Amino acid sequence: MKGIRPTLATAAVLALLGAAVATADPATTTAGGGRGDWATWQKDLSGSRHNAAERRITPRTVGGLELKWAFAYPHTEAPVRSQPAIVDGVAYFGGPDGRFYARDARTGAERWTFDLSGVEPGPGPAVPWDGPAVANGRVYFGDIRGYVYALDQRDGHLVWAKQVDAHPAATVTSSPIVFEGRVYVGTSSGENTAGRDYPCCTFRGHIDALDADTGALAWRHHTVPEPKAVGTWPSGATRYEPSGAGVWSSPVIDPRTRTLYVGTGQNYTGSAGDFDTLLALDPRSGAVKWRNQVTKADTWRSLCNDPDPEGYCPGLKDGSALDYDIGATPNIFTVGGRTLVGVGQKLGVYHVFDARTGEVVWRRQLGVPLPSGGVSGIQWGSSYDGERLYIATYFADPGKVFAVDPATGTVLWQTPNPADGCTTGGAAAHPDICTLGHGPAVSSSPGVVYEGGNDGKLRAYSAKTGRVLWTYDTVRDVTGVNGLPGRGGAISGGGGGAVISHGMVYVHSGYAPAYPNPDRGHVLLAFGL
Repeated sequence: MKGIRPTLATAAVLALLGAAVATADPATTTAGGGRGDWATWQKDLSGSRHNAAERRITPRTVGGLELKWAFAYPHTEAPVRSQPAIVDGVAYFGGPDGRFYARDARTGAERWTFDLSGVEPGPGPAVPWDGPAVANGRVYFGDIRGYVYALDQRDGHLVWAKQVDAHPAATVTSSPIVFEGRVYVGTSSGENTAGRDYPCCTFRGHIDALDADTGALAWRHHTVPEPKAVGTWPSGATRYEPSGAGVWSSPVIDPRTRTLYVGTGQNYTGSAGDFDTLLALDPRSGAVKWRNQVTKADTWRSLCNDPDPEGYCPGLKDGSALDYDIGATPNIFTVGGRTLVGVGQKLGVYHVFDARTGEVVWRRQLGVPLPSGGVSGIQWGSSYDGERLYIATYFADPGKVFAVDPATGTVLWQTPNPADGCTTGGAAAHPDICTLGHGPAVSSSPGVVYEGGNDGKLRAYSAKTGRVLWTYDTVRDVTGVNGLPGRGGAISGGGGGAVISHGMVYVHSGYAPAYPNPDRGHVLLAFGL
């Protein structure tokens, strides 16, 4: 993949990734935590990203949200990605500084801190690279090196750490979900960002089931066959096929049918395996129940965007250099007694399938197709509140937020990224950087939809009409409760989006595109009434 991640990420992210190279009812199907908590990236097993228990923040009151506290990181060029989990009055989140934090959710006061650098050495720095899942007294998350961790929820001590892939470019962007004693998590890679002299590519995407108590591997589903040497690139470097199909997104689970759903990325080389596919797996064994491949040919690496990609972009001649993977997390929902599963694609299409058979129910083109990077599509995830699906597009001239009828795909309303996003607030000083697009996953609570933008604004929309009810510009200086100076930027995309819990809203700020910030760190912001 992820054209979005490599092509638009900061140089530091490329360095981190490349250094090693050379319905279930949303209110009840929780993956951990109590009512009103937000315990996992998906919010619940069904992937609703909707907090039905939120009562304080409403369409009437949301305009009164104000910053209650901020947490600032030491200055680094790496982005913030770790969407917080809120459980039992504590916020759990990882930072670009290689630490994982537990802070009081109301005040930001310290509970405990865990330093990942103390874990056995791996390729490159250890940076939390996904959002945590909190369940059964443990906190589970992954890092940029391909490790998954389990920490004690109470005091933060390490319970276990498991390297889920020894490939030097492997990384965990997939936020874990916990179900019946197992942790389910995908593995992706930045290998396709390597240069011309690199023997591309040997990474194979996979989804794993790990024992929640020990980290032991219960099963693994690889998305492509074993890569084999098939010749050389023009540089003389060995060429391997097939490869890629990373699992960038987070899985969801229907506990009634015991089915796990997860999407996959594009091939890096070759054309084989479960690329650009929504998989339905048995969570007990990993057996495939069904698969639906939404793109029939998609082979892309970042060299496809070079001025002269000839010989290094396998899909160039036949037009299959697309990067149209499924990087978004699915949503499970019920319409008329029929369980459906929907998922967004970087092509800009939201697909809905029969959850039992994989049969297509409807599709809706929301973004404008943009090959060789897929940056106009649906990136990380959508929200379902029991009535509507809320879906956002990234660079779609401009990006938009949509409300869609879950039964038919009919667009109920659409709100473009406001035209003044790049001419107001902190982004106004950087017209060469600011863009009108939505990288984060969408979130919601009763009557309110939340989405952040590349313009550094976090917005709350009316769930009924799409009208913007509240805006906060994060591209500003703040002082963290930890005493460090901070400044926001683009709202975090790779690490999720807004989290709504017990009358508070939490969001990370400081993602790509990167606004100049020479002496302040990125921030976690906490808002309340």
